[in-house]
Formats: sequence, C-alpha cells, structure tokens
Amino acid sequence: MAEAIIEARGLAKRFEDVQAVAGVDFEVREGELFGFLGPNGAGKTTTINLLTGLARPDAGTIRVGGIDCSRNPKAAQHLMGVVPDESNLYPELTGLENLCFCGALYGMGKRGREERARELLDRFSLARAAGRKFAGYSKGMKRKLTIAAGIIHAPPILFLDEPTTGIDVASARQIRRLIADLNAAGTTIFLTTHYIEEAERLCARIAFIVEGRIVRVDRVEDLMRQTEGRHVVEFAAEGAGDGLCEAMGREFPKLECRLVAGGGLRVESAEPVRVGPLVRFLEDRGAEVWEARRVRPSLEEVFVRVTGIEAAAMKREKERGKGGGRR
Repeated sequence: MAEAIIEARGLAKRFEDVQAVAGVDFEVREGELFGFLGPNGAGKTTTINLLTGLARPDAGTIRVGGIDCSRNPKAAQHLMGVVPDESNLYPELTGLENLCFCGALYGMGKRGREERARELLDRFSLARAAGRKFAGYSKGMKRKLTIAAGIIHAPPILFLDEPTTGIDVASARQIRRLIADLNAAGTTIFLTTHYIEEAERLCARIAFIVEGRIVRVDRVEDLMRQTEGRHVVEFAAEGAGDGLCEAMGREFPKLECRLVAGGGLRVESAEPVRVGPLVRFLEDRGAEVWEARRVRPSLEEVFVRVTGIEAAAMKREKERGKGGGRR
C-alpha cells in the first residue's frame, strides 16, 4: 500500500459563528485520486484552503509530502498545484501569457516556462486559442486553462475544487479524461465535487463531508458493496407526496420509499420489486404515473444512506450559485 502523501488530523476552522471544519481526520495516499464529496457549505473548499496554506487552521495538524505544515502553512506549496472553483487567471492576458506568468511565479526560467506552456496548450486542445485573451474563452476553455495553470510546474499533488461545475457536457467529459490521464501518470489528485457520478467514475477512495465533519471514508468498491442485492424502481408521477410514500411503506412493509426530485418516488427492496401492484396502489390514491423504470443502484444510494442528503438537491444547490457561510 502506498504511503500517505497528505495527512490531516483533528483539523478545525471557525469563521465567526460558523464552524466550517470540525475535527477532520483523513489521509490521501501517494498516486491516489481521492474524492471529497458534500453539499454546498459542507466545508470542502475550506478544507482545501487549509491543506494548501491559503488559510490557517484553528486546531489540528497537516502533513504534505512528509512536511509538517502546522506551523508553516506554505512549507509544502512547491509540491502542490491548486485549481480553485473559480478561475484566478487574468482576463486581459492571452492563454499563453497566463501560463507563462504562472510559470514565472513558480520560478521557472523563460525558455522552460514557454515550452511547458505550449506543451500544455496543445495537450488541452487550446493551442489555436493561445493568442486570444482569456476573457474571450468559453467556460469550458477557461476551466481547462485554469487546470493547465495549476500543473505548469508539474507538481506531484493536484487539488481540484469543483473542476466541471457550470461547463458544457463535452468540456466536462474532456476534463474528466484529462484528470484520469494525470492520475494515471502518477499525479496524486484531491478532487472536490458535487457530482457523485463523477466521483464514482474517477476516484479510488471517497470521503463524505457534511456540516464540517467527515461521516465516512472508504474505497468506492467497498461503498458499492452496500448496494449489492438491492432492487430499485423509480416512478415518475404527479400527485405523489409525503403521505403517499408513508402509505406505501405501510402497505408494502418490505419496501423503502422516498420522494425524489420532480415529485416522483424511488422504491428500494432487498427482493425483486413487482411494478404492477405499486402502479395500481399509486393510481388508486390519485397519483398519475407516467413512467416506472428499474435502475441500477449507484454510489448515489450509498451517499443518501450515509448523509441523508439527496444528490439531486446538491446539484440544484450548486447550479443556483454559491451563497455565503461555510464552504
């Protein structure tokens, strides 16, 4: 088993009356792609800021690459690349100029940083936009250039905060491929995301954080074992409410029922689910059923069970934009 390259013990941070991070413990192993999942306000961004030296913890210890960062938060910054959830590049500079400027900040020589910048522009399919100002880039192009800026100095550790939020599907797919390729080449990646399917696809291990506390850390394959033998049916219906779901639970005690986004129902059981009786039950009580479909249990099911938070609600919350408070 690879050694830990990031270690957090008892990590805590408060902003006035908000406890953003509360006694967090975890480690990330060298070469790992580690997912950090939670809703908006759970403490994901604050944790990244603590690990990367952008904020000082109120309590706890941090070790990165074997370096104790507790007293000197910036001691290990040369080992890290950081890609924030919002771009920190300069809109008036071109793509090439932004990358070269970032390379200069890391102490790279003029020739070396220009060569590396052009290499990354080509790798990220941005070579044709190298001379265009960053302000004129699309959202997907901006995210790719921001990631390129984070790895201009070829760091062994990369922190990615919500890298695919708010961009088009094609760009998100390309960024996921780039992330997977970076990890395959040996980069340790710490990834925060609202998208559980993204974490399931990319990560080896995942931590769930809720209200500043980690509620579970495990390998994806071990988390997925909790869904083995589970049968799930989703009903798209109008007129389904809390009372109807409770009534279904009384009528069919072996089933677990909960409301999902859009007013539908999700039914789970350890035994095969007979759809016909459930449709009749719903329609007899005034619900109009448009569709019933069997779905494969996913990491989302585990997330909901562990945290009690609906994954779709996380997405809607993120799409509405970031609010204040704990991040």
